[in-house]
Amino acid sequence: MILKRVTVGQLDTNAYIIGDESKGTAIIVDPGDSADRIMEVVRQNDLRVESIIFTHAHFDHIGAAGDIKKETGADIYLHSDDLETYDLARDQAAFWGYEVKDLPKPDKHLDEGDEVRVGKLSFRVLHTPGHSRGGICLLGEGVLITGDTIFAGSVGRTDFPGGSIAELKKSFKRIVELPEDTLIYPGHGPDSSVKKERLANFFMNEI
Repeated sequence: MILKRVTVGQLDTNAYIIGDESKGTAIIVDPGDSADRIMEVVRQNDLRVESIIFTHAHFDHIGAAGDIKKETGADIYLHSDDLETYDLARDQAAFWGYEVKDLPKPDKHLDEGDEVRVGKLSFRVLHTPGHSRGGICLLGEGVLITGDTIFAGSVGRTDFPGGSIAELKKSFKRIVELPEDTLIYPGHGPDSSVKKERLANFFMNEI
């Protein structure tokens, strides 16, 4: 498995390129900005992008999707509970002083239990609301791509429209009950693991 992180945008969002080297196929998760930098990593690893996955629809996680879709033809996947957030992403970006130019309509919706395949690799969709209604994580191959549900030592904020502290507590509990050697790749900040978060995440006191 190829797993590359590219930190993009003024909010330092982690975009991930996940590829099956044997098949030459890949997905891109949360391309928030800098399509050129993301695609350079794709080309360096001789990969063909088949899909673009959003862990949620906040503007800093989706901003480069239009350019990448134009270049690759990849389908865009999003949980249906975040469609309203996706439609409002331009306004949200403008409120924060950013511009999102091109937001293609999502091609397909993801839901709890769906499978995302990358060549021979397989990832299961976990619906993890709290930071947003349609937040998801991708679980497979010993890793968990978490978006803004959980960070190293922290969790995503819940004061945006669609956020819910009660839902976040449920989603966080679900994550920390996964096998302790599961590696966590969050939407911002450094990598972690379930074991580390059980020991050090302040939110453990909330569940």
